[in-house]
Amino acid sequence: MNRLWFILILLSLAVAYPLVSQAQETDAGAEVLILEVEGPVTPAMASYFERGIETAERDGAEAALIVLDTPGGSVDTTQKIIQLFRNATVPVIVYIGPPGAQAASAGSLITMAAHAAGMAPDTVIGAASPVTGEGQDIGDTLYRKLVEDLKAQARSLTEARGEEAMALAEAMIEEAKAVHAAEARESGLIDAIAADVPTLLQELDGLEVSVGVETVTLNTASAPQTPFGMNVIEEVLHALSNPLLIGILLSIGVPAILIELKSPGGWVAGFIGVMSLGLAFYGLGQLPVNWFGLGLIGLAFALFLLEIKAPGVGALAFVGAATLLGGLLVLFNSPGSPEFVRLSIPSAVAITGVTSAFFLFIVTMAVRAQRQQPLTGREGLIGRIGHVRKSLVPAASGEFVYTGSVVVHGEIWQAKASEALKTNEEVIVTGMDGFTLQVKKKETPDSES
Repeated sequence: MNRLWFILILLSLAVAYPLVSQAQETDAGAEVLILEVEGPVTPAMASYFERGIETAERDGAEAALIVLDTPGGSVDTTQKIIQLFRNATVPVIVYIGPPGAQAASAGSLITMAAHAAGMAPDTVIGAASPVTGEGQDIGDTLYRKLVEDLKAQARSLTEARGEEAMALAEAMIEEAKAVHAAEARESGLIDAIAADVPTLLQELDGLEVSVGVETVTLNTASAPQTPFGMNVIEEVLHALSNPLLIGILLSIGVPAILIELKSPGGWVAGFIGVMSLGLAFYGLGQLPVNWFGLGLIGLAFALFLLEIKAPGVGALAFVGAATLLGGLLVLFNSPGSPEFVRLSIPSAVAITGVTSAFFLFIVTMAVRAQRQQPLTGREGLIGRIGHVRKSLVPAASGEFVYTGSVVVHGEIWQAKASEALKTNEEVIVTGMDGFTLQVKKKETPDSES
């Protein structure tokens, strides 16, 4: 009887456990996937968002929440992100944070494209006027076309938020207007102001959003938060939007290629050079840069190379350093360039100084090599000191010449001299006749006195 009761209890627990677990999961709700990104809008960022949203859709997440801090970036990449958000089957939430963050330029359009949006205190959104790929102001006709296109898109993204939000979105593009969190909330452009992610999820709980053709009520108050970070490739590619890193890669890549060309046969310098230049050009493709600056950088390295080929007083190296500094400043600091692509003057000077010092070292070694006595051949033997291996005795021909053998630089040579020399006496090489060394006795201080 006791055994029967024991079996019944086990069966009851087996049936009840899944029901209790399911009830607990229902209370907790589906997870919210948390993505965090800082920096310019880049293709790596778009790839990260795409991967995160696909994961949220596959896992049935309550929402994908993106913690965003960006100064802006490429319009083409921004359009891809907007399409990604609007075609998602899971709610996408953008949170401009932490305090002090911004969603400037392209970042404001990305925030508008989200199904729900929030901002941390002391954050900013706006200033979305378009510029060219070189960071310059756009001509009137093209400017109007781009502005009207972006304004139409902004109106479409904010239409459900009311006329005040639409007007503010248009002003961000037409007038480069920017607002802080309280102003954005007052106009209806965002849904909440929260100091951190958990507070935002509490604020957004119960909010109805349109995801495709469906209306979804957010259940985020008790939803578990699951961090979802960039993978290694995305982190590396996203980091290449830093102008300082690009400048460093250029200063490494070109010298490495020159070293490989100067001493072919290895592969390490060539590999480093190709990889550095490849990554640098990828980064340049993501930023609004002035390509004239890249031409100046190329000219600077050409001048450095000429200085190495024909070392002189260093005039070419000096001009090359000045050209390199100018190229770095023009490449990233053109008038009208966004602030996030600008390279600080101290950084440009530091890169120029290190690169110039490297080439100066190479030039110094080249000059020293030219002045150094040769180590091989006829010139390399003259003046060398050796010792007699086999005594130099009068030649069989009867000429007033003494012949024998000497050891110079670890090698045995036939030798001749104008005097007799005994074994182990030190000699100096004075010339070379075919494969026979001309030597003389090395004078010692005693003999000189």
